[in-house]
Amino acid sequence: MTRVFNFSAGPAALPAEVLEQLRDEMLEWRTSGMSVMEMSHRGKDFVGIAERAEADLRELLAVPSNYKVLFLQGGATGQFAAIPLNLTTGDSVADYVNTGAWSKKAISEARRYCKVNVAADAGGNYSTVPSRDGWKLTPGAAYVHYTPNETIGGVEFPFVPDVGDVPLVADMSSTILSRPIDVSRFGVIYAGAQKNIGPAGLVVVIVREDLLGRARPDTPTVFDWKAMAADGSMLNTPATYSWYVAGAVFQWIKRQGGLAAMERLNRAKAEKLYAAIDGSGFYRNPVTKECRSWMNVPFTMPSEALDKPFLEGAKAAGLVALAGHRSVGGMRASIYNAMPMAGVEALVGYMAEFQRKHG
Repeated sequence: MTRVFNFSAGPAALPAEVLEQLRDEMLEWRTSGMSVMEMSHRGKDFVGIAERAEADLRELLAVPSNYKVLFLQGGATGQFAAIPLNLTTGDSVADYVNTGAWSKKAISEARRYCKVNVAADAGGNYSTVPSRDGWKLTPGAAYVHYTPNETIGGVEFPFVPDVGDVPLVADMSSTILSRPIDVSRFGVIYAGAQKNIGPAGLVVVIVREDLLGRARPDTPTVFDWKAMAADGSMLNTPATYSWYVAGAVFQWIKRQGGLAAMERLNRAKAEKLYAAIDGSGFYRNPVTKECRSWMNVPFTMPSEALDKPFLEGAKAAGLVALAGHRSVGGMRASIYNAMPMAGVEALVGYMAEFQRKHG
């Protein structure tokens, strides 16, 4: 068996060690006589798996006791609707910061349920984040929403914005667990699983308890955070296997040394790749340097005609899923937690070889 280095933005690579564990436990989890995907979500075995996963995530992120951790379905996109349904009335105003494709999707969905004020917009080709000084926030807004990392554009906030007493809501789908964060600065954190947490089919929501119980009467029950929290995220049948895999990933992160260790590795990987791009005179990253993503690194070459041969050669070298998003083109290397330094080194080596041939 030959494993490639998978630079996909999501569904993304999982740690090989975790995949080996899943393989070994596929037919029978411990002495249960069955696979986890066959278990009742209400049975003792799965309840134990779910509780362990939540406890490990709380430990990794140092989640304060006055926050609920939910393991839900519908992806981050489902939460684009769940957020205004849980936090606004028909007359509420919600502030949004637009830094690219995923911000725009969140804004578009929120407009179905409440008044949206775009408090700041990066504009142009969305290659930077707006300075906090220029944001036009609404007094008494229901919340302020931002996307700390734009997966498509490779733009990342170098700061956590201070928005006073208004709940700060963050779509951390592509940065969660990549480094330590201060959860207490946020009202709501949500993250699709398929990047740093586990397989697709799961979304994690971390919500401060005082924000529960505000859902509109017509909110679907599966989107009502209070209802889901009251039933341990099992009001309906959850994405059991994805939840189990997430738990295995959390344990793997703990074995690596936790989020401090992840931060050191992710910083080093990003620095190596950006240094190769900047020093080449051939490749180019379009993002303002202080706003470059650690997780998603887009780059272009002198001519789009080189894209196809670059991708073909990369695939032959065991480097896959490097094509940029269809909306922006070029290349994109997603280097989440599961991407080892060896993968970045292999990519940097291939990029240098390709430049020698085509530069």
